[in-house]
Amino acid sequence: MSSSPSATRRVQGRLFLAAALFLCVYAVALSLAPAVRERTWQVTYHWEHWSGWFAWVLAAVLAHRQSSRWLPERDPYLLPVAMLLCGWGMLTVWRLWPAFGARQSLWMVISLGVLIAGLRLPSDLSFLRRFKYLWLTGSLILTALTLLWGTNPLGYGPRMWLGGYGVYFQPSEPLKLLLVVYLSAYLADRYPFLLLMNTSARSGRKFPTRLVEWLEKSSLLPLLAPTLIMTGLALFVLVVQRDLGTAFILFFLYAVVVYAAVGQWHVPAVAVLGTLAAGIVGYGLFDVVRVRVDAWLNPWLDPSGRSFQIVQSLLAVANGGMWGRGPGLGSPGLVPLAHSDLIFAAIAEEHGLVGSLGLLLLLALLAGRGLMIGLYAADAYRRYLAAGLTAFLVGQAVLIIGGNLRLAPLTGVTLPFVSYGGSSLLTSFLALLLLLHISNQRAARPATQPGALTFQYLGVLLLGSLAAAALVNGWWGMVRGPDLLTRTDNPRRAIADRYVRRGAILDRNDTPINITEGQPGAFVRRADYPALSNVVGYTDPTYGQSGLEASLDVYLRGLRGYSDLTIWWNHMLYGQPPPGLDVRLSLDLGLQSLADAALGQCRAALVLLDADSGEILAMASHPTFDANHLETDWPSLVQDPGAPLLNRATLGRYPVGALETGMFAALLPEVEADVAGWIGLPGGEAAQQEQAGPGYSPLQMALLAGVVSSGGVRPAPLLVTGYKTPDATWAPLVSLGAPRRLLGSQAVRDLALPAARPDLGIWETVAVIQEANGKGLTWYLGGTLPDFQGPGLALAVLLEEPDPALAMAIGEQLLGAALE
Repeated sequence: MSSSPSATRRVQGRLFLAAALFLCVYAVALSLAPAVRERTWQVTYHWEHWSGWFAWVLAAVLAHRQSSRWLPERDPYLLPVAMLLCGWGMLTVWRLWPAFGARQSLWMVISLGVLIAGLRLPSDLSFLRRFKYLWLTGSLILTALTLLWGTNPLGYGPRMWLGGYGVYFQPSEPLKLLLVVYLSAYLADRYPFLLLMNTSARSGRKFPTRLVEWLEKSSLLPLLAPTLIMTGLALFVLVVQRDLGTAFILFFLYAVVVYAAVGQWHVPAVAVLGTLAAGIVGYGLFDVVRVRVDAWLNPWLDPSGRSFQIVQSLLAVANGGMWGRGPGLGSPGLVPLAHSDLIFAAIAEEHGLVGSLGLLLLLALLAGRGLMIGLYAADAYRRYLAAGLTAFLVGQAVLIIGGNLRLAPLTGVTLPFVSYGGSSLLTSFLALLLLLHISNQRAARPATQPGALTFQYLGVLLLGSLAAAALVNGWWGMVRGPDLLTRTDNPRRAIADRYVRRGAILDRNDTPINITEGQPGAFVRRADYPALSNVVGYTDPTYGQSGLEASLDVYLRGLRGYSDLTIWWNHMLYGQPPPGLDVRLSLDLGLQSLADAALGQCRAALVLLDADSGEILAMASHPTFDANHLETDWPSLVQDPGAPLLNRATLGRYPVGALETGMFAALLPEVEADVAGWIGLPGGEAAQQEQAGPGYSPLQMALLAGVVSSGGVRPAPLLVTGYKTPDATWAPLVSLGAPRRLLGSQAVRDLALPAARPDLGIWETVAVIQEANGKGLTWYLGGTLPDFQGPGLALAVLLEEPDPALAMAIGEQLLGAALE
């Protein structure tokens, strides 16, 4: 632990330089973030946060020089670590809320000014020890005053602040610090009692004094009675105030300081049992506790309501992944209170798992150095004080980080040095000031009481908690992250679509169907052929995705089709994937428009396909909707009895009536067995399998007709034929099935002959199904004859009404147009 003042100054100076460089790079990245996000230099850059960086540099230089002058033998790691955490948090607040960033910078200057002024105080800290009751009582009175004149800067919620006109102070923050001071001073004054008690307990020897005999017959309760009264008063005020997070921290600090002094295992045991009992009682009495515990146990039950905070926090961590989205390139503003309670989630989103682990390592270093300072403290008072201060800074950090990661219920405490809040920042730097003073006068070797083992156990507790937070952070960011990001309540995908051009969906002639318009930052998706909205689908920031827009999202969003190196580079540089790739469908918009015009206002569906290749040339489902007007039409669409959102061509299931016992009876089971599991439309498989009851879709019936037109081979349906690679060539996509021969040539001719229309060069059949409720439907199947010289055609038309003449007219019109 010992080192010369020059070596201490040199180490601290180098650490400050490394911290300044890190924060400088962070500030540069924040300034360039708009250009990176929009991938153009013609943007408005952010420069205001540089005032905070320059203020940090000035404060750091002064703190380094003054600490070297007044505390030459201080621990050289404490101040740089705390300042790095402070600067990191300050720039993050600037990135989220510039107005709050300015206030945080001002509070940083004030806090560092108080710390620099406090460096001149006596390092024995006797003034705190001597007036311990006065300090704690004064803090209790200030905290109690919030019950009468408390306010809240937000204008709502618990009134835990004093002040007004933009200047507020939260008395419960210094209360935590002064409780540690009081407990350390009180227990140090009873050091001889504790020393004899612990020595007797460890050795089993009996000392021939009346004092030891009394100690052996008594318990700790009389000794700790004054501390229980003072701590109980503080807890009572906080519970009445409903500041339950701070109340838990006070209880935790009480247990840590008492354990550091007593060194007996039953102290943490009683603390754990007390915490469980308090949690059970609080769950029954306080709605805020009940809500947070329920959200912790199962946040997915009400993700947009009571669990909104924790769900958005986990989505932010998941969005960060390994390397993060980059400074200024994520969407941490979606997380409620990202600048204060949930700032760790904001850091995790933009700095990733690597940045999160870096922050946790800084806290681990703070924990290790703090406990080491306590172990080598010159006397019992400063020893207990160092243990309590370290537990205060690191324990509170673990509590709020655990709440961000669903490792523990979410509490309303701040992340020391990092979160926005002047009271919290000032209190954290006061705790740091006391640790610096303690480290400046350390003993050559640790005292023998209450033993290094106690501090080792405290180290295991704090460092083990940080390690658990790191593991859980990796779980949400890397293991569960990909699944979480696909949730419909994750708006980050929609935000990314505004900045990265989404690939177009084209027909077989490269005519646009769905395209992206606008400039980076204002991209919008538009359906160029709205009648296909229930087939091609939509992508909308409010209503999510459907159809091909959902199933082909990895290509349209640029997550597939590029090399892994290109995707990684774009993620590292821009925090987003590369521009999306166009996809080409087998649809022919000329035939498609004829099909839609023929169906008109009917409740109907049809599928026209190339019987040889399986390519779907037209697919229509009516009634349909316009994806360009989802925002205004959605309420009427979901209540429309015509179900315009449903793609009847693939997801509808209908009885086939006479066809089941007629010419296709032998083929229906084969088609059903082969097609039911893979509909031929990406994204339609699961939905199709969930359809209950017997029946067939128009796509299945079109494949059935394809068996006749192709000469006995059931074609493999193909709708998406390929995607446009980055080098502007088209790469094919594998069909979802394989062709299969079901009939021989003679059997096919026997099927087609009775239904042949030589005058039109086609075969066709119509079946009407009359239901018991008076309703009915009509099937039309047709196609080219088996010996047709050219690509065969197969068509299935479904009308949700008994009108064979209309079905035949639609079928003949479409087949005739396709043949031409």
